[in-house]
Amino acid sequence: MGLDDSITYLSGVGPKRAELFNKLGVRTVKDLLYHLPRSYMDFTSPVSINEAALDEYSVIRCKAVKKRSPDLIRKNMKIFRILFTDDEADVTAVIFNSVYLYNQIKEGKWYYLYGRLTGNLTTKEISSPIIFEADGEDKIQPIYPLTQGLSVGIIRRCMKNALMQLENESCETLSRDFIEKNGFMGADAALHAIHFPKSMDDAASARRRLAFDELLVLQLGMLSLKEKNRRLTPYPLKEMPLDKYYEALPFELTGAQRRSIGECISDMTENTPMNRLILGDVGSGKTAVAAALCYFTFLNGCQSCIMAPTEILADQHYATFCRFLEPLGVKIALLKGSMSQKKKADVKEALKNGDLDIAIGTHALLQQSTEFKNLALVITDEQHRFGVQQRKMLVNKGNNPHRLVMSATPIPRTLALMIYGELDISLLDEMPKGRKKILTYAVTGKLRSRAYNFVKDRLDEGRQAYIICPAIEDSQADIKNVTDYAKSLSENGFGSYNIGVLHGQMRSDAKEKIMRDFQNGRTDILVATTVVEVGVDVPNAAVMLIENADRFGLSQLHQLRGRVGRGEYQSYCILIADNAGETSRKRLKALSNSSDGFEISEMDLEIRGPGDFFGSAQHGLPRLKIADLAADADLIRLARAEAEKMYSTGYLKSSDGARLSGAVKRLFESDEPLA
Repeated sequence: MGLDDSITYLSGVGPKRAELFNKLGVRTVKDLLYHLPRSYMDFTSPVSINEAALDEYSVIRCKAVKKRSPDLIRKNMKIFRILFTDDEADVTAVIFNSVYLYNQIKEGKWYYLYGRLTGNLTTKEISSPIIFEADGEDKIQPIYPLTQGLSVGIIRRCMKNALMQLENESCETLSRDFIEKNGFMGADAALHAIHFPKSMDDAASARRRLAFDELLVLQLGMLSLKEKNRRLTPYPLKEMPLDKYYEALPFELTGAQRRSIGECISDMTENTPMNRLILGDVGSGKTAVAAALCYFTFLNGCQSCIMAPTEILADQHYATFCRFLEPLGVKIALLKGSMSQKKKADVKEALKNGDLDIAIGTHALLQQSTEFKNLALVITDEQHRFGVQQRKMLVNKGNNPHRLVMSATPIPRTLALMIYGELDISLLDEMPKGRKKILTYAVTGKLRSRAYNFVKDRLDEGRQAYIICPAIEDSQADIKNVTDYAKSLSENGFGSYNIGVLHGQMRSDAKEKIMRDFQNGRTDILVATTVVEVGVDVPNAAVMLIENADRFGLSQLHQLRGRVGRGEYQSYCILIADNAGETSRKRLKALSNSSDGFEISEMDLEIRGPGDFFGSAQHGLPRLKIADLAADADLIRLARAEAEKMYSTGYLKSSDGARLSGAVKRLFESDEPLA
């Protein structure tokens, strides 16, 4: 049978068991081969019973000496006890309701026991241990993702049969020269070693090879997306001077902003559409770059549109663009759901006729009735907040227009190349002159009253404050509930201040009203979860207090901190952690000492992994089975270089590249990537 054949026909499976495998995403023989262990139990280095630490998991080697009669504790529940010894000390294994396992144990035979030892110096027990024959060949046991009805033993027996199929059909996708040059295992050998390793070093070598394969396919997938976007555009724009725009700005652009504008304009003058990401830290000036590109598009007689995730952010962009561009003769309109039907109809008519140059809006831009005369530039702000289909719908409003994505989530370049691999990247890695550093302090709960007094002092100066809580439900007693927290503030010294509450379970219109009240100064303190809108400017907000700060990722804390410091006032961020361990204290201290979002994101990637950057899978990155974006930076770079080489040489179109080409085509079948 072939690797792409249904697992139903693999020896040891059958239709019923195949249904169970399907629940794990395993449908073919190849799927089973790539159903990889999460971790391993290593029985190669057992300790004696006396050496095993109490209340910790250990592997001990011992001999079964006495199988005691089972105890019936209630109907259908038996407890079996077996006495083991290593000739120096004894331990009793307690087995719950498994007569099969009890019957398998033979007195006088040596076994490995894996479990948590309890008791004291004289009497020791190990409950529900994993028991493995000491003379067995496989001393390293894999731990697989399971489902009810599929045990590790069943998976291992089926896996042996699947691995036998590699004798007839190989999974190898790389050349022998490349494998040897980079010290990789062959693919087939790696699959054997990942499932049945002879040592942990063997498993590590297998993991490295399979992780590279996964990253290579992902990089090739990103490059294929990039290639699809290289269709000719009807909008190759002409070079136009932007001097009037630069002169009209009330501030001087940074070198990074000018560089990014130049990179974008260079793309927009080509015959293929720009497809670029502006990646910048909080406050790095992405909006000024976007406005410059809209002005450049206007000078070329074409239209632009900008989609923001919320109405309040769309309003903010509209006000900024009007301030920057209306004096230069650019006609700008706002389009959002809360506008009257007549106002929306007037805007849509003007866009269709070409009487407007720029449309700034929310999801209202996606409506079928929204049409443009000559849309040449599409900008999405906070791209990961939109679904794939929404982004496609916006692009389809034009005829293969130029695309710009803006994100205020600073992420390491290696991760950016994975998530946004089909985009060219411009980094805003320089902050505008004169921006004051947000002074950040990490304290324990013992200093909460002093922190409150500090907040009051800022409020009495006429400023406003955010207080961030990590949850809206008391699922854990020590996590503050925003509603109760706000009530507690009112009852404990903050009764004379106006307090607003914002959380994710509120309706969108209610959230908008709360944010507007805060933005307009009608609220002194905003008690909120992390739904505080990304990018919304409240220049008068000068202090942020974050409760249970140790429960947040560093990047998330940095993003939240960026909500203050957006005006002329010195701003502050206070991180309170009641029960922080040593690692958390170090992390919070590192955040206090750094204001560089990219540097912080590198630390966060090492500590928490990539998931923390977005909190959702909307960025479209397929789930990685074995590669680790934090630990495999060297493999990411190698995969990127090899993918570019394969693309430039046409390797995927050759017979040797057929397997890789097929893997790339299957890559996004179940999880569509960025468009």
